Amino acid sequence: MTTLTQAAFTRMDESTAEDWAASVPAHQHVEQGLADRVLRELRDLTSGPQGFAVDRLVHSIQTAHRAERAGRNDEYLMCALLHDIGDLLTPRNHPDLAAAILKPFVSEANLWMVQMHGVFQGYYFWHHVGLDRNSRDAYAGHPHYDRCAEFCAEYDMPAFDPAYPTPPLEHYEPLVRSFFAPKA
Repeated sequence: MTTLTQAAFTRMDESTAEDWAASVPAHQHVEQGLADRVLRELRDLTSGPQGFAVDRLVHSIQTAHRAERAGRNDEYLMCALLHDIGDLLTPRNHPDLAAAILKPFVSEANLWMVQMHGVFQGYYFWHHVGLDRNSRDAYAGHPHYDRCAEFCAEYDMPAFDPAYPTPPLEHYEPLVRSFFAPKA
C-alpha cells in the first residue's frame, strides 16, 4: 500500500502551496476509487426494507437495461443506473444525491432529468399517497421537461417487474469503471 503524504496545516487559511502539492496524491487516490464506491453503493441498494416486487438494485438495473435496449448512449445509461442511488441514504431527496454524483460527468439535460425524476415519477403514484400527481406541471415549458417525462414513462416507471430479464450489476461494471475513470 502506498503511503500518501499529508498537508501540515490545521486551518485552511494557514495552508501553503506546498501543503496543497503534498495533498494532491490523496485527492487523486480518492478520484481513482470513485467507481468502486459507486458500485458499493449500488450493491447496498439490496439491503433494508424494500416494499416493491424487486429490490432497489434490480429496479435501477432494469431502468438502465430498458434504456440500453432502446439504444440510449452511455451517459444516459449511467443516469438510469444511478438515478435512485440515494434511496437508502436520503429517501426524501434521493434525486439530489444522484444528481450531485453525476453532475461533473453529464450534460445539463441529463442532470436535470435525474434531479427532477422524483417529481415526474410522482405522476404515477402520488395520488395514491395524498400528494398532487400533477406536481410536474410546474415545470411545463422547461427545455428538459419532455426528456424527464419520457425517462420516467419509458424506463423508470415500468422497472419494477420481477419477470423482466434483468442482467446482473456486473453487466454494467465496465461502464461504471470507464465512466468514473480519472481523466488526464
